[in-house]
Amino acid sequence: MGLDIGVNACEQFCNVIMHSKTILWNGPMGVFEMEKFQHGTKCVASAVAGVTQKGAFSLVGGGDSVSAVNQFGFANKVSYISTGGGALLEYFEGKTLPGIAAIQE
Repeated sequence: MGLDIGVNACEQFCNVIMHSKTILWNGPMGVFEMEKFQHGTKCVASAVAGVTQKGAFSLVGGGDSVSAVNQFGFANKVSYISTGGGALLEYFEGKTLPGIAAIQE
């Protein structure tokens, strides 16, 4: 059972994040609700917040990811938060979302 990412994976994710201009984050890195397994998620959240403060655009999507940035105090340090994780991804895939279709008719 994978409960968190390791140190090397965390470093690799953070390196990519720190060189990015746009970040779409959907899903925590592990069981961040448990202190023992929150390192990876906290590391990524910190990197996303840090690069956002340097001018990148960051979108955090999904209830668990939103809970993580709130828990670690980064909610005000990212560009945008959306609790609709699956719908957000489907929108970016180009799918028609029922709620949007209804108001466009």
